[in-house]
Amino acid sequence: MAEVFLKTLPFFALIGLGWIAAATRFFPQAGAAWLTRFVFYFALSAMLFRFASGLDLAALFDGRFVLAYLAGSSLVWAVGMAVARARGLPTAEAAMEAQCCMTGNTGFLGVPMLVVLLGERAVGPILMVLTIDMLVFSTLITLIVHASRNGGLRLAAVIPVLRGIAANPMILSMVAGLGWSWFHLPMPAPAAEFLLLLGAAATPGALFAIGASLAGRRLKRMAASGWLSLAKLVLHPAAVGVAAWAFAVQPFAAGVMVAAAALPVAGNVYILAEHFNVAQQRVSTTILISTAVSILTIPLVMVLIA
Repeated sequence: MAEVFLKTLPFFALIGLGWIAAATRFFPQAGAAWLTRFVFYFALSAMLFRFASGLDLAALFDGRFVLAYLAGSSLVWAVGMAVARARGLPTAEAAMEAQCCMTGNTGFLGVPMLVVLLGERAVGPILMVLTIDMLVFSTLITLIVHASRNGGLRLAAVIPVLRGIAANPMILSMVAGLGWSWFHLPMPAPAAEFLLLLGAAATPGALFAIGASLAGRRLKRMAASGWLSLAKLVLHPAAVGVAAWAFAVQPFAAGVMVAAAALPVAGNVYILAEHFNVAQQRVSTTILISTAVSILTIPLVMVLIA
């Protein structure tokens, strides 16, 4: 446990450094927003393209893996929705809480950290988790909020959602990389060096940006946020682990899936909450709590899956 904790500590130390820099106002909040934009559109996209371009597309897709992750995550989503509705919350707020229960920070934290901890074999499973989260659950929450506010779902609401997914730089970079791999295109040495150099900025940049963005958050709505953090850090990896066992997912891929499920709540959930003006404070506090507590829970999960 101590050895695993020490391996994960540098990643959380970078998050802490970002938090200190922003909390002391040495690094302004506007700077955190621009750093996040750089990582999202450039550094992380370069890293994802480089990883995807080296994958075998035929070997990447595993139906049992997809079904297991969907089953475990959907169960946790449904539990989160049911608990919120039982507390009398409207549909849009309940769906946003359900999203907190199973959407992990796979892009900014999972890709850089889990690849280092588990090796490049983990790239394929991590990209599958990232793709399912964005294509299935981000679409689901958007459609539910639109339907709850407009008395039903209209085609005019679906088209912008699909357009937004298609324009997501993480999706575009993964699709482009897989296409490169599919056609067995050679990677010129200068291009490979460029992607390696730009992609190397993704890990420190993303972790620093996470910490800087957390500095502006305040702890409110602690009871609800505590439950949502518990669901994300404990219930989600447990449900995904049981589903992986039930669907007989290959052990290494199952371990990566559980590790990805153990990640804290993703910042893009707050972006959705802010965009739709739904439960922003609850989501913000949940991101802060789950990220802080994951310093201890992620090493524990890594030990258990080992």
